[in-house]
Amino acid sequence: MTIRRAGRIGFAYICLLCIIGFQGYCMQGEVKKSAFGTMPDGTTIDIFTLQQGAMKVRVMNYGARIVSLEVPDRNGKVADVVLGFDSLAPYMVKNPYFGAIVGRYANRIGHGTFVLDGKRYDLPKNDGDNSLHGGTQGFDSRVWTAHVIPDGVEFTLVSKNGDQGYPGMLTARVRYTLTAHTLQIEYFATTDADTVLNLTNHSYFNLAGEDQGNVLDQVLTIPADRYTPINAGLIPTGQLAPVAGTPFDFRKPTAIGKRIGEDNEQLRFGKGYDENFVLNQTGGNSSALHEAARALDPKSGRVLVVETTQPGVQFYSGNMLDGTVRGKHGYAYQKHDAFCLETQHFPDSPNKPEFPSTELKPGQTFHSITQYRFSTE
Repeated sequence: MTIRRAGRIGFAYICLLCIIGFQGYCMQGEVKKSAFGTMPDGTTIDIFTLQQGAMKVRVMNYGARIVSLEVPDRNGKVADVVLGFDSLAPYMVKNPYFGAIVGRYANRIGHGTFVLDGKRYDLPKNDGDNSLHGGTQGFDSRVWTAHVIPDGVEFTLVSKNGDQGYPGMLTARVRYTLTAHTLQIEYFATTDADTVLNLTNHSYFNLAGEDQGNVLDQVLTIPADRYTPINAGLIPTGQLAPVAGTPFDFRKPTAIGKRIGEDNEQLRFGKGYDENFVLNQTGGNSSALHEAARALDPKSGRVLVVETTQPGVQFYSGNMLDGTVRGKHGYAYQKHDAFCLETQHFPDSPNKPEFPSTELKPGQTFHSITQYRFSTE
């Protein structure tokens, strides 16, 4: 009798474990790999589809970039909320970094030069007198090595010593994972010599849908008391200025277009919003996730909350889109058809010792996390 009861209990326990295991399997995101195109040298570019319920993300190993991001609205209707192209070829010509991982140094370095350990380093100038997003051949134009991981994909890139003028051989890894309506990007990097580093993702968002016109009515909140004003060359002056009383005060929900046309020198320099915000960080733990922004599209009800471990976020209002770039389904992207929220260290930090340091040394591992969490209201 005891043996039979023990047998039944053991069988029930095994069944319970099977059910739990099956549920755990079902909760894991689906990852599919397929070919997206071929480089001129014959290299095959792969695209990886991550899916959790109605939310689906496609990322490819050219530029380790987000190609599409499908999210449901308040009525369950799905739309792609990031700008991009339907095929590989347009990504290989001049484009606004749609969805890419940019580096070795995201954003601008003034005059294309910096000094590290007493030595001057000169970088390609691809933005007037400045070096932008890593130079003429940044990480956005490289083929990364990819492999599937639970709920996502990890990309790896080795940047040689002297690549685009930067010192040290750098190994960068970027992990995309999709779980519970949240797309997470996790960054790692190591070096064999002192160098500088600033990595971010350069996705262009339109919460109404990538082909639904401008984002001026979409509502933005950025929890930042200060920002870094720029000069006419879009390089920070070094000042941390209060947002209070300026068009850069997004501490309360504000439509992107409400103040974008004001007579303001900073807005004139950027031809709209193109500014780094100094994020408020509670608790004094700079390595903890903190909110970088919240965006709402009132029409669809889609909400995007961005959290990061980085100290800053660059808010860019798609000022340079002018209709000459035709994206998915041939749609011509116009000025202000999207916004970017690039979590980052501050622009030109190697030349601004008062800013948080972007130096990376041998034996150290750079690590940061940014999450994009979607919901509706």
